[in-house]
Amino acid sequence: MVTQTEKGRLFRALHQRETAFIIPNPWDLGTARLLAHLGFEALATTSMGYAFSVGQQDNSIDRDRMIAHVSEIASATRLPVSADLQNGFGDAPETVAETIRLAAAAGAVGGSIEDATGDRDHPIYDHQRAVERIHAAVTAARALPFAFTLTARAENYLHGRPDLKDTIARLQAYREAGADVLYAPGLASRDEIAAVVRSVDRPVNVLMGLQGVQLSLADLSAMGVRRISVGSALCRAALGAFMRAGKEMRDHGTFDFANQAASPREISAIFDLEK
Repeated sequence: MVTQTEKGRLFRALHQRETAFIIPNPWDLGTARLLAHLGFEALATTSMGYAFSVGQQDNSIDRDRMIAHVSEIASATRLPVSADLQNGFGDAPETVAETIRLAAAAGAVGGSIEDATGDRDHPIYDHQRAVERIHAAVTAARALPFAFTLTARAENYLHGRPDLKDTIARLQAYREAGADVLYAPGLASRDEIAAVVRSVDRPVNVLMGLQGVQLSLADLSAMGVRRISVGSALCRAALGAFMRAGKEMRDHGTFDFANQAASPREISAIFDLEK
């Protein structure tokens, strides 16, 4: 049995390597166990992937359900788990702090807080408010009895604001507020990623699995990136295969998709090993 203290220490140590590691994103208990079996060293939840798996849009899951989901993933494997905690499920810094405490109680040893408001008219928190929220999250994380790795996310690029200067300024402010890892999802070019890495002295997470972005683990590691996640990409890849199979049956009355299906014996054997 790996304790939460050990998981926290192991997760923190992954970010201190000279090379990057991949932290894939399962969306349910089964995919968490499959990824653990494949030999990954840590997992991160995906709010979008989970929402899609229960037939809902992203950002439509309330905090209680999301924390229950985090608990399910964390209990499914011996690996460290970092939680996608969206914007902390509230505007107030106090709410963000409580979300960190709840995620830790659910078994997570890391978590991310983003600066997106959820308001289409004003999608990103004002700079000072965003910093206050990250500071509250850091304070809550530091009060825990184990190492909790806090990731601060600058969401400009996901909300139609490809402002690299502002994004870097935000990440630098989140670093000053105490964030352990910095993350600007949606960066699409080698130059943008390199500029972010050069601008901060904390480990940087980069999101891959975006269409049109062709950078490998080796590429990103050489640029100084320390962590690579894929967000909802694995879930969307699975749903893409599902939709193609459904359309094949509907449009052609054929079942060729089954030739690419996983073996039930293989999956059953993996789940037996991962109990």
